[in-house]
Amino acid sequence: MLLLQALPAIGNGEVIRYVMPWVPSLGVNVSFVIDGLGLTFGLLITGIGTLVMLYSAKYLAGHPQQARFSLFLTSFMLAMLGLVLADNLLALFVFWELTTITSYLLIGFNHDSAKSRRSALQALLVTGAGALALLAGIILIGTVAGTFELSEIRAMPGVLTESALYLPILILVLLGAFTKSAQFPFHFWLPNAMAAPTPVSAYLHSATMVKAGIYLLARTHPSLAGTDVWLWTLTIAGAVTMVFASVMALRQTDLKQALAYTTLMALGALTLLLANSSGYAITAAVVFLVMHSFYKAALFLVVGILDHQTGTRETTKLFGLGRAMPITAFAAALAGLSMAGLPPFLGFMAKELSYAGGVEAVSSPWLVAVAFLIANALMFAIAAIVGYRPFFSKAGKPMKGISEAKWPMLAGPLVLALLGAFFGIFPMWLQGSLIHPTVDSILGSTADAKTLQLWAGFNLPLVLSLATFALGFVIYLFTAPLRATLVSLIDRSPNFDRGWDKFLAGVLASAKWQTRVIQTGQLRFYIMVTFITALAAMAVTMVVKQALVLPIIWTPVTLTDLLVFGLVIVGTGLAILTQSRITAIAGLGVVGIGIAMIFILYSAPDVAITQLLVETLIVVLFAAAALRLPALGAEPLRGRWLDAAVAVAMGATVTLILLMATTGPIDRSLSDFFEAASYPEAFGQNIVNVILVDFRALDTFGEIAVVLVAAIGIFALLRSKPGKDEA
Repeated sequence: MLLLQALPAIGNGEVIRYVMPWVPSLGVNVSFVIDGLGLTFGLLITGIGTLVMLYSAKYLAGHPQQARFSLFLTSFMLAMLGLVLADNLLALFVFWELTTITSYLLIGFNHDSAKSRRSALQALLVTGAGALALLAGIILIGTVAGTFELSEIRAMPGVLTESALYLPILILVLLGAFTKSAQFPFHFWLPNAMAAPTPVSAYLHSATMVKAGIYLLARTHPSLAGTDVWLWTLTIAGAVTMVFASVMALRQTDLKQALAYTTLMALGALTLLLANSSGYAITAAVVFLVMHSFYKAALFLVVGILDHQTGTRETTKLFGLGRAMPITAFAAALAGLSMAGLPPFLGFMAKELSYAGGVEAVSSPWLVAVAFLIANALMFAIAAIVGYRPFFSKAGKPMKGISEAKWPMLAGPLVLALLGAFFGIFPMWLQGSLIHPTVDSILGSTADAKTLQLWAGFNLPLVLSLATFALGFVIYLFTAPLRATLVSLIDRSPNFDRGWDKFLAGVLASAKWQTRVIQTGQLRFYIMVTFITALAAMAVTMVVKQALVLPIIWTPVTLTDLLVFGLVIVGTGLAILTQSRITAIAGLGVVGIGIAMIFILYSAPDVAITQLLVETLIVVLFAAAALRLPALGAEPLRGRWLDAAVAVAMGATVTLILLMATTGPIDRSLSDFFEAASYPEAFGQNIVNVILVDFRALDTFGEIAVVLVAAIGIFALLRSKPGKDEA
């Protein structure tokens, strides 16, 4: 209702924005904006979502997990709504990932099925990988623009396209959009998502998840479009996806799978249209978006009714059901006619505008127009297969004992199919309130938005439409031989789905190999690798940054310094050379005492006391534990020279870093802050104590908790008694 109330304002060109502080210290807000694009998506998400929820109540009636399903579906709806209304890119990404997680739960709802689990994991990994790329792109956008607010970025023309980071930003954003909206070659996860219950498929494919990538392309169009890279990347990806998916749809005999591939076709068409910035192309994209949502949700729900009432979705088994299921047949016919692009339905205007936009395409007008012609003709044939054949064809024997579905299942497809017809006959109801404001959101001006009309005169788009109908009718008549040919050709061609399985198998094999090599089970090996890695990182950084020149100022060395240094050296040598654990522990204790004396010499008595207490505790605990360990033999001593070399190199590197840090100019901004704030704000004169107890209280509390947990664990180990086998 809130979105419907915003219709008059958005129709008058207003933009509604809500801002709430999120991370004020970083200037990050949770901001939401309602403009034409957000309102269109929001109404589709909530409207179709409501009908799907009503449908699901009857479709899953009696299912033991129906409540869980409703929770997942509602969460998914809210995540999608947040995504399309978010004005902050960081908030958009949070909602983006929430749609990934909730769609994973929905696709894998039938978790007892291995197919459902595999499909859910595939969708999660593919879209999740794209989301990581998108996050990197968002960070780069924020770095270049100086803000994460989309409305502010759109108000800075050329800030991204003229940046040196434009190409990396574009690649990363397109990876996120293409994986989410299943553009070739990331298309294979979407048909497999049909393992979800039919209401989920209807919702995902019509108004929600798979349209999220299209939404991202539309939302970033003002900031990223207008370059050759954008134009040709979207044109090629969209055209290939559109034609490939249309051919694959004709190959399917499962109605649900056929509709899944037609969704791919629609997503490719939308991507292709968004490649351009002409009024015809963007208007066509918006009308196509709305039209596709209506007919696709309706047809998916119709297929769900067929499956629910007959127990099958195979086109070879469904014939003559129109008399037994008249309301379902009526809804299917209306939705199918809109999908086929016949007048007076909204699909006809979308197709006419698509052809007009294709003819005006900057990239290659005839390439775009021919791609649309092939895809639309195949869509005409698929629309007849889904919306006509199961109900009115007499090519097979009709089923007996079939009855009409209950009204909660009929309401959704009937309402959506009627909307496609209503807005086709009365497009003015849709044009001013949604279509033109959405075009304005994408282009920045409604001056180029085109008028919706059933008759635009005798022109090239009309000729292409007539060619579409003729070619589509021929394809429908020869569906069986064409399908047999496609089966033989496609089965011999590379299969991306099987390729995905091989990719995952390779990842698992690589993980097992790494585990065998890296996870040796030896603590000494892990520590060695950790120190060598840290040493290499620090050394390489110093060399690359040319930071090895040290303006060293030598200070006089006193006898006390030499004695402390000698004490540390003696303790270290004792720990290295001895074959007794008790002696080694005592040597480490001597080193700890030497470090504590250094703290005392440099006026840090509180740190020295802490060091002494810790060293005493460690020595006592280690000594108690050593009594239960076997004596050291000659074997553990073999690698000590390597240990010594790594230790010396690590110590020398850290020493160089400390010398560079202390001999150069020091930034005293933090020191000045703590000096000025310690007493008036924390009422303490010891700055170190104030930092630990007040300014870093949670950090210190966490450290204390870690030490306490470790002490409890050690105490439990020392108190435990070995069993007979261990003894």
